[in-house]
Amino acid sequence: MSENTKLWQQVFVTDPAAVKPITGKSYRGNSPKPYWLIERATQTFGPVGIGWGVIVKSERFERLSETDVLHVAVVSVWYVWDGKRTETFDQMGGTKACYLTSKGALMVDEDAGKKSVTDGMVKCLSMIGFAGDIFTGQWDDSKYVEWANELYHPKEAAKVHNLRQPALGGIGDDLSVEDKEFLKDLASWVTDSAKENDAQTINTKLAEYNLDETQSLYMQSFLDPKTRKALGMTYQKAA
Repeated sequence: MSENTKLWQQVFVTDPAAVKPITGKSYRGNSPKPYWLIERATQTFGPVGIGWGVIVKSERFERLSETDVLHVAVVSVWYVWDGKRTETFDQMGGTKACYLTSKGALMVDEDAGKKSVTDGMVKCLSMIGFAGDIFTGQWDDSKYVEWANELYHPKEAAKVHNLRQPALGGIGDDLSVEDKEFLKDLASWVTDSAKENDAQTINTKLAEYNLDETQSLYMQSFLDPKTRKALGMTYQKAA
């Protein structure tokens, strides 16, 4: 991972529980829930107003017809990264504030302004990687969604697949999403390497990561019983 993509990779994967289908549009797809993005940005940068925030550059109403009126907002997101304050490019959000329904009723959306700003905020955050897996089309792959669900909800995913992880007594609950992703990838490497390398070779490589006890146990929870039996005691001694 290069420094240029560090933030991008950190916020790229979306929690499946925070994804909703796009409705009311002429196209299909998925979008991240805005409030989850606010939470994710807060986890990454800090509280709103301190670590990040939304700037409304301009807003206006545009009449599309005698009955249809569009609200448009131009916004940007500022954020603090590596101790420096920076800002995304401006993005536009739009919402119909007034329109005629298919049944001939005139509808007025009093929340149009809020929705337009939120729409623009989501687009700004997407420019720096937030929910990048959705915007790059990876969410169309069911196997990818399954992997993302296992990343954010390993216990629930294990139940779905009728799998059982070792009882860890809550170990790993305090690990970040990024740490969990790394440790799961490391477990996959251990499983693949166990087919070709001896325990000492794998153990030496694992020692280079200097995992603490929590990280080690969490990583081992993704190993199958046979691999854990072959490497567990050796790895514990090495730790």
